[in-house]
Amino acid sequence: MASTTGLQGTQLQAKTRVLLTLWDMEPNGEKVKKSELTQKSKRSREKAGDYKGILQELQSAGAIAIVTEKRVAKVSLTEKGKQILGEGLKTPDFSFDGNQVGSKVVNAVLNWYRQSDANVPTAPVREKEEAKEEAIASYEAFEKVALSVYDRLNRDYNLDNLVQIYRIRREIASGVSREQFKQWMLEMQANDIFQLIGGEMPDITPDRREDSIETPVGGLRYYAKRLN
Repeated sequence: MASTTGLQGTQLQAKTRVLLTLWDMEPNGEKVKKSELTQKSKRSREKAGDYKGILQELQSAGAIAIVTEKRVAKVSLTEKGKQILGEGLKTPDFSFDGNQVGSKVVNAVLNWYRQSDANVPTAPVREKEEAKEEAIASYEAFEKVALSVYDRLNRDYNLDNLVQIYRIRREIASGVSREQFKQWMLEMQANDIFQLIGGEMPDITPDRREDSIETPVGGLRYYAKRLN
């Protein structure tokens, strides 16, 4: 989802970069000055004010905590923030754009993956794997996991209740066949649970188009909107 502020790149890229920078700045769990975090996160031609909304959204999502000590705003990374950071780095939608990436950023990513076992909680992953197995069994199980995946993606990536179908498909891909995924998504639409929406997807790619849904009456549906 493209940014409407002065940010370069997407909201996902900015949020993941902020979380990565914060994680790298507080190796001993010490709080980081908000102004320093913003300064290190922003890139050339970006302004500190461009990150005000990003920090607010991360705080609302429980990814970071912001406190004021002696009139200085300080930020710390929560366990949920570490989980969101791990998911952000792994998602196919995240990349470092531009011609150059600073060595500090690269080293931060390397350090993250070297310590990933300690930083990414394992319970949510196990729950996701169990959900994928349940999705194979029946429409009812699929409906449960599809709604869970929808809600998580919508919350974690601030998708404004329009979650890309390709994201949902990829989250539960190993638990259901492509054709069954399509049929059950269409059934959820028939049951007024999801509305499958077409329109345009600005960052569409051939693989994302393939992982969307083509309805029987023709036309691709790129987004799912929860109706209840």
